[in-house]
Amino acid sequence: MTTVYAKVGSPLGELLLVGETSAGTAETEGVEAGTGADSTDSSGTPDTSGVDMAPSGGVALVSLSLPGQKGGAVVQDGWQQAPGLFAGIAAQLEAYFAGRLTRFDIPYADGVGTEFQRRVWQALDTIPYGETVSYGQIAARVGSSGAGVRAVGTAIGRNPLLVVRPCHRVIGADGALRGYAGGLERKERLLGLEGASVPRR
Repeated sequence: MTTVYAKVGSPLGELLLVGETSAGTAETEGVEAGTGADSTDSSGTPDTSGVDMAPSGGVALVSLSLPGQKGGAVVQDGWQQAPGLFAGIAAQLEAYFAGRLTRFDIPYADGVGTEFQRRVWQALDTIPYGETVSYGQIAARVGSSGAGVRAVGTAIGRNPLLVVRPCHRVIGADGALRGYAGGLERKERLLGLEGASVPRR
């Protein structure tokens, strides 16, 4: 497997997308190792004109990080920049931020996180667009109520796929926003974008 990445402009700042693909796929797409070039215009917005929103290039998404995110991914030596492989994902993100997409269709990389974390993350994927649930409700869905709510909160905080795996839709039982690795202002903005009732901080 080869680790590839791309940087995509968004209303939340420049997103870092990291994925895995076979070396053969990367070579056919003409990736560049150790370069800073990507497919963005002067405003930092990806050029998705004429791009199908279906995932492209056989890349499986490992992480999606926001600028300044706590625990966010950082480009490592040996990673290959391959904006073309992420064109379909970038187009979906653009449509989401424009209010034209309510559900992502993106392949995620296997083997990321612990078994418990993956159960929690799968529960996040079931939260409908524009709705919110509490940490306690997620804990109940994965059979970890009571004292397990704290462990669920920790697992949610380690979600490597912000925005596309909607941990921003999880709030406190009292209606407070609580935590978000990308910052509460961004959590509030995402909920507002989706038309959800934005809770108090």
